[in-house]
Amino acid sequence: MRKRKISVLFLCSHNSARSQMAEALLRHYAGDRFEVYSAGLHPSEVNPLTRQVLSEMGLDMEGQYAKSLMEYWGGKYNFTYLVVVCDRAEQECPLFPFSTYRLFWPFEDPSAAQGGDAERLEVFRKVRDQVAHKVREWVRELELKGLIPKSGTQTAEV
Repeated sequence: MRKRKISVLFLCSHNSARSQMAEALLRHYAGDRFEVYSAGLHPSEVNPLTRQVLSEMGLDMEGQYAKSLMEYWGGKYNFTYLVVVCDRAEQECPLFPFSTYRLFWPFEDPSAAQGGDAERLEVFRKVRDQVAHKVREWVRELELKGLIPKSGTQTAEV
């Protein structure tokens, strides 16, 4: 059996906020053990507030852009996990044959936040923190189950 990283695709509607956050955060916390991607059903552009709140954590999104799910369609990519992070994507994409496991982590859409810049920024921070918590929790769960090595050990066999 050859050793390889577990592959994860985070999916949301526009690939502008939640899925971008999840991709960046999983890379940050456990990128040595995962191949991480994100996509949207109707990609737009990465929200500047997404970039800002990740930058506040020291995460650089240089080169990141909103990608279409179609970039991963057709079997070129086969993911261990498809993680859907919004209700709309869950409803609009009931099937994705190129993943072994499907998870649903619904988060509020920070791009829909109302109010001034300060209020909208706080919503982005809140969602970022929720996504960060969920990602860390999931990594710990996979470690405890022995599905990935603990940080600092060799890549698991998959």
